[in-house]
Amino acid sequence: MSERTPQPSASLRELAQERRLPAHQPMDHVTLKWIESNRPANFDAAPSLPREGRMLVPPASWFALPSLADSNHGIRHNARVSLIAALLAEEYGLDGEDVAAVCAAGAVHDCRRCDDRGDPGHGRRAAAWFLCNSDVVTGALGRQVSLAALHRAATAIALHDVSYDTFTGPQRRAYRASPHLVDVLKAADCLDRYRLPLRRWWPDTSRLRIPLPGWLPATAFALVVRSERARLDGATQTDALVTARQMLTRSQ
Repeated sequence: MSERTPQPSASLRELAQERRLPAHQPMDHVTLKWIESNRPANFDAAPSLPREGRMLVPPASWFALPSLADSNHGIRHNARVSLIAALLAEEYGLDGEDVAAVCAAGAVHDCRRCDDRGDPGHGRRAAAWFLCNSDVVTGALGRQVSLAALHRAATAIALHDVSYDTFTGPQRRAYRASPHLVDVLKAADCLDRYRLPLRRWWPDTSRLRIPLPGWLPATAFALVVRSERARLDGATQTDALVTARQMLTRSQ
């Protein structure tokens, strides 16, 4: 068990509808209930992970602001993106080192974000932090990663918050050097948008450059619901995430 961050008096759902979302947006029971009740009708009724997958849960100390570690772009979001990115990387045949690199990238991609509403440039800042702290990140991952793979991961982090159609010339060149990791991280980040309190903010897969396996969207939705519910019920960050993953792996 662990102490939850104090929540605002109104739910995120209500605040979003009124266009007054705060900079710090912890999940709440009302919003999670709304998310659960709006489960897309075409989703598999019994979603599951094909395998446990690699997941890195970032500690609160990696975040630019302590208040954001338990928020909408905090520990749970980054960890789920880490898991989905690693599974996608395996799905598309990336080698073990790139699977580990994109798993690490997912775990830190929003760690330098300072505002849940919007923070242009946070990807670039997170990429710089990642390269400066790569020993800490790979130590937590439990695997050594080559410098080349770390730089591919940093490119993915730096570009994850930039739309493909707005890439500058240097960004396009960087993308061409690491397209697979960029595409995988963008897809994984997109698929965790089911945590957001308005349906129009949920995943728009037409923006992605890789096809998604059929099992993944419903499973990504279930990961959000199960990990957020566990956290609201008092589980630690790590326990909430690990329990959600185990439940979906065992349901195969």
